[in-house]
Amino acid sequence: VNNAGTIKRKPATEHPDDWWDEVIEVNLSAQFVLSREIGRGMVERGAGKIIFTASLLTFQGGITVPGYAASKGGIGQLTKALANEWGGKGVNVNAIAPGYIATDNTQALQDDPDRSKAILERIPQGRWGTPADFGGPVVFLASGASDYVNGEILVVDGGWMGR
Repeated sequence: VNNAGTIKRKPATEHPDDWWDEVIEVNLSAQFVLSREIGRGMVERGAGKIIFTASLLTFQGGITVPGYAASKGGIGQLTKALANEWGGKGVNVNAIAPGYIATDNTQALQDDPDRSKAILERIPQGRWGTPADFGGPVVFLASGASDYVNGEILVVDGGWMGR
């Protein structure tokens, strides 16, 4: 499971290059390098499962997070590219796309009463997700139950994308 991530919030017109580079390096480049190295052994053995951490911003542009949105869009395409390349060699590559999860990365949104209210109004389950909400989806993607699931991005968002 690749679960590296950082986020930097600032309008695109003010977003510094070093922030962009840091977010792309952590969220996209590091996940590629780790998957390439681990994937090499999986391909040689003819078996393995890789699970990337994508985001709702894999599908949506976001607001004031251009590097994060670009990196998570890249994770979505990297998931599909590696699934295409390695699927016939016994390696499944999928991703989980978290919705709004109560973590340090979303603390600024949680602390903004207006933004938090707007987010919760759109989530049919009416709550922020928690890291525990990923146990079942990760077990599924890591298990034999998902042997014919490849190149997919499983959204875990309390129903956000359904609206």
